[in-house]
Amino acid sequence: MMSKFQKLMAERGVLVADGATGTTLQQAGLQPGAAPERWNLENPDAIRALHEGYVDMGADIILTNTFGGSPARLARKGLDVRAHEINLAAAQLAREIAGDAVLVFGDIGPTGQMLEPLGTLTYEDAVAGFATQAQALAEGGVDAILIETMSDLNEAKAAVEGVRQVTELPVLVTMSFDTKGRTMMGVKPEKAAKTLWGLGVDVIGANCGRTLSETLEAVLKMREAVPDALLMAKPNAGLPHAEDGELVYDVTPEIMAEYAQRFVNEAGVKIFGGCCGSTAEHIGAIVKALKDV
Repeated sequence: MMSKFQKLMAERGVLVADGATGTTLQQAGLQPGAAPERWNLENPDAIRALHEGYVDMGADIILTNTFGGSPARLARKGLDVRAHEINLAAAQLAREIAGDAVLVFGDIGPTGQMLEPLGTLTYEDAVAGFATQAQALAEGGVDAILIETMSDLNEAKAAVEGVRQVTELPVLVTMSFDTKGRTMMGVKPEKAAKTLWGLGVDVIGANCGRTLSETLEAVLKMREAVPDALLMAKPNAGLPHAEDGELVYDVTPEIMAEYAQRFVNEAGVKIFGGCCGSTAEHIGAIVKALKDV
């Protein structure tokens, strides 16, 4: 039986995902360094407004506010004991705004820790933590799980394993290629594509990164390595620079929309959205541009 995600993909051909979560919430008053996930419990109206902004602009997919929602990452703020509650609330808030017409992807980011032998986090503990997060997201009614911004293939595998222990929802995995065409851990796009697609996930791709052109290059290499893969891209709105004490991203909605067309036409990307610095206006421009593709 086809999942809701697969049905919408078959129906529309190309889907538009939402834009940034963290930078958008900071504009709404989230203090730098604070855990955005705390707002799922303490400021739910801000999370509703975040999602509404993207849905109103025509996004087909919104992500839950749970990028840092793994127990290992929440532990930095003393919130690990509330991991289930935080992820469940995030999924329910996104589902409330999405309704039936828009897909909700449960967002899982990296733990922020190194796995053994480079660090102290064991593979088994990583799997268990990701399973805890995925379980709550699934309970909250998400349509798929997106594992994103990964730089370590071993951690990506642990996340996939954890998700699959608790749900049969579709799984998507994207990595961030931000260090001379590789991830921070030195993984090339070609190796990432072959390894991740070999895990039998539904979608692979790239998100975050340094520039739109570098992310496009990485996705093109993934396409070449695995021609049959279903690809997703969610790049940043360029690199930020400081202006009057605030971070400013230079890529305009118009430029991002032009790149969206390139990602679809040149790399065959089926899901495109924005990461850091991208706003509802960026997503609106992308929606309009991709209607013509």
